[in-house]
Amino acid sequence: MGALDHLPDFFDCSGGGSKHKKRKNLQTVEVKVRIDCEGCERKVRRALEGMKGVKQVVVERKANKVTVVGYVEPSKVVARVAHRTGKKAELWPYVPYDTVAHPYAPGVYDKKAPAGYVRNAEDPQVSQLARASSFEVRYTTAFSDENPAACVIM
Repeated sequence: MGALDHLPDFFDCSGGGSKHKKRKNLQTVEVKVRIDCEGCERKVRRALEGMKGVKQVVVERKANKVTVVGYVEPSKVVARVAHRTGKKAELWPYVPYDTVAHPYAPGVYDKKAPAGYVRNAEDPQVSQLARASSFEVRYTTAFSDENPAACVIM
């Protein structure tokens, strides 16, 4: 940020009170919406393109995913889609398959997820699958091929 970005903070020519409107950040919002046909796609696109602050709308019909880029709040985008189209909408709940330690864990794997994606689970029970207790680690390393003293035990 340069010095010119801070000048509006010092000089307020609005003439109003001292209320400063907080500037929204440019962000990308991904929404899951069921899109069956071209008509549904057009309906969702028009509902979001008319929203204030939206710069770009990308609709992926096969993935049932809408990506909105602009100065918007995620909750308002979801509410706008649900209200204007009458469709159930939620924030995109999936992450790429590679980023999850156990993609086939009960809370993570989802049959309805697009190819290459699994459900984003921040559940501590699911993350427990990745950790072995010290008791288990001791016995598995004792009989490992990499342990030189393993043949003494056997």
